This record gives sequence, structure tokens and C-alpha cells, in this order.
Amino acid sequence: MKKSRTNLMVCAGSGCVGAKSLKVKNALQEELKKWKLEDEVTVVLSGCAGVCTRGPIITVYPEEIFYENIKIEDVSFLVEEHFLKGRPVEKFMYKEPVERLAIPRMSEIPFFKHQVLRVLRNKGLIDPDKIEEYIARDGYSAAAKALTEMTPEEIIKVVKDSGIRGRGGAGFPVGVKWEVCAKMDSGQKYMLCNGSAAIKDGDRALMESDPHEIIEGMIIGARAIGATKGYIYVRTDYTIAVERLQKAIDQATEAGLLGEDILGSGFNFDLQVFRGGGAFICGESTALIHSIEGKRGTPRLIPPRSAEAGLWGKPTILNNVETLANIPLVIINGADWFKSLGTDDSPGTKVFALTGSINNTGFVEVPLGIPIRQILTDIGGGVPGAKRGRKFKAVHIGGPTGGSLPESLLDMPLTFDDIEKAGAVMGSGGMVFMDDNSCMVAMAKFFLEFNADESCGKCVPCRVGTKIMRDMLIAITEGRGREQDINALQEISYDLIVGSMCGFGQMAPNPVLTTIKYFREEYDSHIRDKWCRTGMCRELATFYIDERICKGCGVCLRACPTKAIIGEKKKPHKIIQELCLHCKTCYDACKFRTIRVLPFSAREASETELAELAEAIAPVVAVKKTEKAEKMEEVE
Repeated sequence: MKKSRTNLMVCAGSGCVGAKSLKVKNALQEELKKWKLEDEVTVVLSGCAGVCTRGPIITVYPEEIFYENIKIEDVSFLVEEHFLKGRPVEKFMYKEPVERLAIPRMSEIPFFKHQVLRVLRNKGLIDPDKIEEYIARDGYSAAAKALTEMTPEEIIKVVKDSGIRGRGGAGFPVGVKWEVCAKMDSGQKYMLCNGSAAIKDGDRALMESDPHEIIEGMIIGARAIGATKGYIYVRTDYTIAVERLQKAIDQATEAGLLGEDILGSGFNFDLQVFRGGGAFICGESTALIHSIEGKRGTPRLIPPRSAEAGLWGKPTILNNVETLANIPLVIINGADWFKSLGTDDSPGTKVFALTGSINNTGFVEVPLGIPIRQILTDIGGGVPGAKRGRKFKAVHIGGPTGGSLPESLLDMPLTFDDIEKAGAVMGSGGMVFMDDNSCMVAMAKFFLEFNADESCGKCVPCRVGTKIMRDMLIAITEGRGREQDINALQEISYDLIVGSMCGFGQMAPNPVLTTIKYFREEYDSHIRDKWCRTGMCRELATFYIDERICKGCGVCLRACPTKAIIGEKKKPHKIIQELCLHCKTCYDACKFRTIRVLPFSAREASETELAELAEAIAPVVAVKKTEKAEKMEEVE
């Protein structure tokens, strides 16, 4: 990188690329050239910053000015104001979600300020396509140390002493797994990286933003177990990740960091990218191995474990992307440094992908043991619409086979053991936040539909059980549920846990078990009252506008697809029940929470009966017009 007084780091993560960040980069270069600033200001592509929904993102260094949602048509104004007139442009800056205050510097933005970056330390700072930029930030120094100063036994000891647990699933101790494989007597061993996570954006972002970090971790792992061949298994639709990993492998090979006699150590290690078809089941170790072997991606019975007999029957280690990205840090800084964050049983940091009803979505890195509440409030910025009465309801942790946890567990520390005790799994690190507008029965149905579709079908409990559970949940959300269904769902869940061949089937019922455990009243309401209190289950909801507090803003009227809402501006509106599709569009659009969700039986009620039912279900709360509410009404 040439020396300039200013560097413009343009995010080239998949989210920003999809939002045309590459075209923004070209426009920036052209505009700077137009004003003869190309020698003073350099435009550089960087890895993902973590806030993918706010792209394209540009960070100006060394001032660390953070700009978001930059469009091609904004570039001319931005260059003229910031770089010619020296006036940072407030309208492009990050806005605090509650007070809407502009925060200019990246380090002051709560989303970034409260994170602790280790594996993500290079995000947004280096060009992932340039090995020299990774090396400039101490890249490959850990590999050099492991290959030239340490024995395989010493490497494994440091990893064991660090207590690092696998970041991709059940959290098995990495050092223990490596030790088993290292002791196996075999002429050929394999080192594999699982980059196939379908949910975890953090793994994808690491592959796109810092591919050399993963390669370095694999070199160290291969040296520890005695492997001479490795594969990085990546979903074929992760095109940017595949391209950058391949380029990084080529660069590392050319630099003598892969191939024969690496760094003169006598150690040989070849690495290649293997593109998987994208099946969720191929995240399971034995299914992934079958896929590389050219077989159908289905699990096999364990034992033997892959560390004993894996790829082509040879001892094999499979770690996920984030696990391997931690390894160079453990080697170069030591076990005690790694354990300085986290807890005794869950040391280090963890990358989580935040999505759903939370103001700041994206992927974050935090110390393990942090309370869920801190992620929600300090980093995530809270629940959208909190000023209008929206409240946190649940967080689903661990992807499709994870579990949904209620507000009462918000102060629970995020550790492997605490999450498992609560009924969820650390899993992929996905965290889906839900507000009080979410139906937990519908959420369980959503995940079971996915799990039933993704079951490989090899064992009967999973193949049949997930589909029976899915069909029962569909029936409950459509008003055909029976009293005995809840017990049946639990019994089938336990059958899957005990009888399924692999971890996917054993964990597939988690969304159902946790929602029944923590939100049983919603199942009862769906079955007994034929009522979805949130309105998500269309067949179990009737919508009614409370005319006593309706402001007549017209938002619901314009949102209704069937023109079922009538009313004059600034006067109470009304829903014509015969025309209503029960699609919930009006309910979601209403800013003042004047629309009530009534039971299915209310569809046949008179206007008087509707009003009486609405009053019984939700007592009228005086709605005070705030200045912000008035402005919102004026806009509408």
C-alpha cells in the first residue's frame, strides 16, 4: 500500500459488495482523480466491518470517520465536502438508534466500542487479497514459531492448556482432539476446515476478510497432528469466500508458506479449497468427510471418531473456521493470554451473528461469559420500536438446531455449559432476537420446517420424526391443534434425541422443547383458544382497530393490500372484516399500537362485540403524543 495522508477503507464483504461497494470504490477513485487528490487519498478494499445491513461502508483513516449506506450518487458530494473543504459529512455517519445522534468515529460507536477483537482484529483494516498486509500485522509469525521452534507435542500442550473449545458446534476441547489424532500411527493424515456453516455469517466474514488467518491455523494444526494434506470445505454459493481463499492459498504457496519444506523446517503441507453443495447436514463431520470423498453427504455411526479414522479411513482433524482462526493467537501469545478472557470452562472470545428484532445487526466478537443482556443493549442497541412499546421477548441461539430463551434468562452468561443447561446450544453462534410481536409457536414451526427439509434421511428417527413434528406444528398454527399434541411433541423429541444417528437429529427438536418449556402458554392459546396473540398465525388472528386511540394517520390504510381499511385523515379508522386477509400488514405498519389481535372466533362478532372484546383483552392505555410521534404523523 502506498503512503498517503488518508486511506479510504471500502468494505468488500459480501453484504457491501451486494450493495455495490465495488462501484462506489471506482466512483471514489474517479472523483479523487478529478480533484487531483489521488496521491493524497488512497482507496483500499477491506474485509467486512460486521454491520452488513448498513453497507456500503467507508472508513476514513487515520481519523477513523465512519460512513454508512454510501451510494454512487453520494460520492461527489462526500469527496468535495470531506476532502476539499475538510468538513466530515454528518448525514452519512452512523446514527445512534434511539436518539438518532450522529457518531462520527468508528471506535465511539457502541456496536464496535463494546466488542473485544481477537480473531476479528484485522476486519476492515487489511485488504484480504494481499498477503503482505496480513504479514505486516504479524501474520504467519505463529506458524513460523510452531514450525521452527516447537515440537508437535509442545504445540498440542499449549492448545490443551489454553482450554480452547471448538467454535462450530458442541464445544469439544480442541487440544484433546488433536492429541488423539497425533498419537495415531498412520502414513497419511488430514487437516480439514469446516467453512460450510449456513447460518453463521461470522465464519463467512472471516473467510472473506482474513483468509490467511485460517490458513495459518491449519498449518499449525497440521504440524501438530502430522498431516500433510488439507482441505477447506466451503459452500459453493459463498463465491467471494471461495475466490479469496483460493487466492490466499496461491499467495501462501508462492511465498513458501505452503507446499514442501515450509520455512526450511522440513514440514510439507498442501492445501486446497473443496466446494460443497450447501447441504446443512454437511456441517456434521462425518457427512462432510463423505462429501469430500465424492459420496453422498450423510453421517455414519460413531465410533470410530474422525481423529482415528476419517477421510479415506485415515486419521483426520476437522475444525471450523473460527476455531482455526484462534490457533495462531494461542501459539504466539500463550495459553494464559488466551484464558485471560472468558470463563474457566469457556475461555476466550466468541463470534456471534446478531439478527432479528435488534437495532444493530451484524457479527460481533465478545468474551465468553458475557450476559445476553449486554449484547442486546450495549452492542445491539436494544429492540427497535422500544419507545413505541415494543419489548424484548426471546433470543434464539444456535441456529436451526438451537433453542429459544426467554427474558428471564437475559442475565445468563454466554458459556457452553450455561447455554446447554438452558436447552440451547452455542452451535454456529447465530442469535435471533425477537420482540413481543413474535409468535414462539410459529418460530418453532419455522425451524422444524428447515430441519425436516435438511434431514439426510439416513436414520428413521430423524427422517420421520422431524416431519411428524413439523406437520403437528403446522396444524397447531392453523387452528387444528389438539390437547394431546404438546405431550406428543415432547415424546417424539426425546425419541429423536435418543435414537438419531448424528448430532443434527439429536438437536433438531431443541426449538420445540425450549418453546414449550418457556412459552407453554402460547401453545395452550393456539390449541384451546384458537388464538395467536401476536397475529403471526393468520388463521388464528382477527384484527380490529381500537377507535378510541386511533390517530387516523392513514399508515394502515395505505398498507392494506385489499383496501379493507376505511377512514378519514385524523379520524379513527375501521377494518371491514369481510375484506380482511388477516395478513398482519396493518398491525406491523401501525406506529401507535392501536390495532388489536383478537381470537379467530371474533371474525363473526359484531362491531360492538369486537370493541368489548378488544377492551377486555387490552385495556386502553393513554397514548401521549411525543414530539417524535407528531413528526412521524406529519411525515405520513
